Amino acid sequence: MYLTKKVRMKRLFKQGRCLDVAIDHGVCNEPSFMDGLEDMGKVVNQLVDAAPDAIQLNYGQCDLLQEVEGKDKPALVMRVDMGNPYNDKIHDVMWAQLQNSHDPVLPAVQMDAACVVVNLFMLPGEPELFRQCVDNISRIRSDCDKYGMPLMIEPLVMQDNSIRGGYMVDGDLEKIVTLVRLAREMGADIIKADPTAEAADFHKVVEAARCPVLVRGGGKEDLKGVFGKARELLDQGAMGMVYGRNIYQHDNPRQVVKAFMAMIHDGVSSEKAWDIYHSQ
Repeated sequence: MYLTKKVRMKRLFKQGRCLDVAIDHGVCNEPSFMDGLEDMGKVVNQLVDAAPDAIQLNYGQCDLLQEVEGKDKPALVMRVDMGNPYNDKIHDVMWAQLQNSHDPVLPAVQMDAACVVVNLFMLPGEPELFRQCVDNISRIRSDCDKYGMPLMIEPLVMQDNSIRGGYMVDGDLEKIVTLVRLAREMGADIIKADPTAEAADFHKVVEAARCPVLVRGGGKEDLKGVFGKARELLDQGAMGMVYGRNIYQHDNPRQVVKAFMAMIHDGVSSEKAWDIYHSQ
């Protein structure tokens, strides 16, 4: 199955680089993540027209992409787990669960996905949540090998909820590197990593991964600043981005995608990306 996995990787990465637009936010059970995703059919059509390398969806929404006619559409990255660490209050029971407990990778094969993605949560004081994620990854790793499906692991080091409330990423370099290293140890083919607090340190995350690293986008921010940070992270060795709210929550997602694609594939500066965003 090594060759099958390699073929899927080539479908996902163009010349080794990738922009994956994540719109799999429904499983987060967080209403603020859904702003801009009310009409999923419309959003998927907009993104297909914008032509990123990939679109990240859940099983129940991926038909919107895979039923689009033609061969030149974005690859499908399928989310195979869900959890409840995203809300503004810590729940009595924190959990992460595979969406299909019987054969978790088979739906991705059936829907012709190029990759599956699964979380590796590390929250202060939640060792059981962490153990559940390790168990999820352990279960799907062998299935990924069996089906020749690339595995993207998303290591998420999060701050204590009491600091600011809600889904807040901890940019601590040592914590991120350690969790990324674990993701690689568990067999990640691709790692979707949070940016480090200092972008200049991100090369250490890339070194720990020993596989392609895509930067996770997080919440919507000032777009000019997002472009600047993205350029810094790409210069540190990131092979692309997995951005969601910083694309679909903007008024013109097509131009945002166009700007990111130019940075990722053509190496343009953040200033040039900003000009591309404004050129219509």
